Amino acid sequence: MTAAVALLAGCVSSSVQPPPAGDDFRFVVLGPEGIAMARVITTAAECPRIDIDGDTRPMAVRMAPATLPGRPSRSDPPAQPTAFPVLTCEATLPADARNVAIGGYPLPLPKANPQRVLILGDTGCRIVTGVVQACNDPAQWPFERVSDTAAAMRPDLVIHVGDYHYREAACPAGNAACAGSPWGYGWDAWKADLFHPARNLLAAAPWIVMRGNHESCNRAGQGWWRFLDPRPVAARQDCNAAADDDIGNYSEPYAVPLGRGADTQFLAFDSSWVGLAPLPPTDLMYRNYHAQLQTAFALGARTPRAFFMSHHPVLGFASNPGNPQSPFPGNAGLQSVLTALYPTVLFPPTIEALLAGHNHMLEVVSFATPHPPQFIIGNGGDWVDDPFPVPFPAGKEPAPGAVVAEIVSTTRFGFMTMERSGAGWRMQAWDVRGQPLTSCTLGERKARCAPVTDSGAKP
Repeated sequence: MTAAVALLAGCVSSSVQPPPAGDDFRFVVLGPEGIAMARVITTAAECPRIDIDGDTRPMAVRMAPATLPGRPSRSDPPAQPTAFPVLTCEATLPADARNVAIGGYPLPLPKANPQRVLILGDTGCRIVTGVVQACNDPAQWPFERVSDTAAAMRPDLVIHVGDYHYREAACPAGNAACAGSPWGYGWDAWKADLFHPARNLLAAAPWIVMRGNHESCNRAGQGWWRFLDPRPVAARQDCNAAADDDIGNYSEPYAVPLGRGADTQFLAFDSSWVGLAPLPPTDLMYRNYHAQLQTAFALGARTPRAFFMSHHPVLGFASNPGNPQSPFPGNAGLQSVLTALYPTVLFPPTIEALLAGHNHMLEVVSFATPHPPQFIIGNGGDWVDDPFPVPFPAGKEPAPGAVVAEIVSTTRFGFMTMERSGAGWRMQAWDVRGQPLTSCTLGERKARCAPVTDSGAKP
């Protein structure tokens, strides 16, 4: 651990109360316009009371405990019942709240002028048929270490770019690496993959939560709507019935200002259901995304700059194990809709940069053309992808006409921070110990990064 991170860790231990022990989890998520929502997941029979600046009031029930019929899914064996033996409670926090506590435990509140934003993604432990990550080995599944190191940096805001849940199959008999792991889409797997390992980071700052493909309706969508999405659940949107998936797999974009009176916003776009192929204009997904992207860009135009966030990278590359010299380009489904809106560079000029996950690595791509740079922060804990060849194959484009000026990447586990630097931003990537991986300057739609300081090995 670096001296700076050690100092920060000391500050956390003295100024931030650690989360309470037990099976209850308390945290804050930010929704449209930065509205803060306090959440509690509890095994108690009733929701607790919340104290807001001395005024104690009851929290509302978001979702009652339930055991639901299994959904056709990636779970193995499929369609097992999904058990949520916990109560999810919530309360909207006033913008001027100064002290908020539940059961004497203080909650992290939004800062008026956030300075350090922390970004991570793709964090759960992968257990699917044929692929088993060593969930019991913190070197092979280091999300708790990543989370604790990130919390020690005392962020003002945390952004998770999606894919929280990966335990979709039973641990094979006799496999000590994952023995005892829960699996399926119920509370026990959600707790093991996210809430328990991230408990210190949940206590450190409010979160913006993005939805990944692992949280689509035919996977962990029920838990997504139950625990994480910051908005009320609309009728038939809860992913409980397959007949309603055309509702549950989509949600409206929203903007979170970076502080009060901010000149910068984060635009949250739900790409969880998108596939790999281009979309025809007659497709329901095309029509939904076309309207939603117009909404997102209209929101983004309210400030001089905005960061566009989607789980799937639009302008990044994915490794291709079968042909390493031909990495896969950005998401063609999203590109097909964006091309209809902005044919040349895909995004309006107010979009400063793109934040995503999905590809299990840290990757920054900047362009010689006017395309916004793409940051991929998908190295939070899940099984990492193969590293790119060095040097990166020449002439490759993540989208037609997007000419790469610079690319840096690593498959080391970690996360990223962003802080203001003059008129721009300093984007820094860190490993599980808080050691720097790379540092980038971002401004005027260009990212300039130092070479990554590691060999590209997986640990």
